[in-house]
Amino acid sequence: MAQNLQDALRNRRSHYSLSPASPISDEAIKDIIDFAVTHVPSAFNSQSTRIVLLLGENHRRLWDITKDTLRPLVPAKAFPATEAKIDGSFRNGHGTILFFEDRAIVEQLQAAYPLYADRFPTWAQHTSAMHQLAIWAMLEDAGLGVSLQHYNPLIDEAVNREWQLSPQWELIAQMPFGTSTAQSGEKTFTSLEERVKVFG
Repeated sequence: MAQNLQDALRNRRSHYSLSPASPISDEAIKDIIDFAVTHVPSAFNSQSTRIVLLLGENHRRLWDITKDTLRPLVPAKAFPATEAKIDGSFRNGHGTILFFEDRAIVEQLQAAYPLYADRFPTWAQHTSAMHQLAIWAMLEDAGLGVSLQHYNPLIDEAVNREWQLSPQWELIAQMPFGTSTAQSGEKTFTSLEERVKVFG
């Protein structure tokens, strides 16, 4: 589609009803991720974002891990609804993107620039957020339905163990995607006068 940036942001929505189909190839999905990781900015050019793309059985395994982690934590009466939400939405998609920040990079910057040491963890979150939005908008533009989930830190240890990731990689968010099978609702907006101030 290659919409302009404003259209891509305007049309971005959270999609929770997903099918495993994809209108683009897995290679094209990887290209979107590669583009974002290459071009999205980061504080001090830290390039601290790390991304894992899970497809097929690896994608489904993530959501099985999530259910197994939640099972002893969610009241027994409430768990069937939790399981149905995961199975009917996230697990049923085509894949999931995991967003991490590399704590080793953050710690190196803290040591190199002690004046800003307390800010680098926050700036790493900003970096991750920019990657999340860029990838979300590009996937949406490619015809995929996307949402952003946060089952971290509950699943962090199991995820790192399952895919043998560095313990320095901090899981920030999970982005399941697939072909949307339902329309998203209209977004509502609060007054811009309450959110934007101009002094000139």
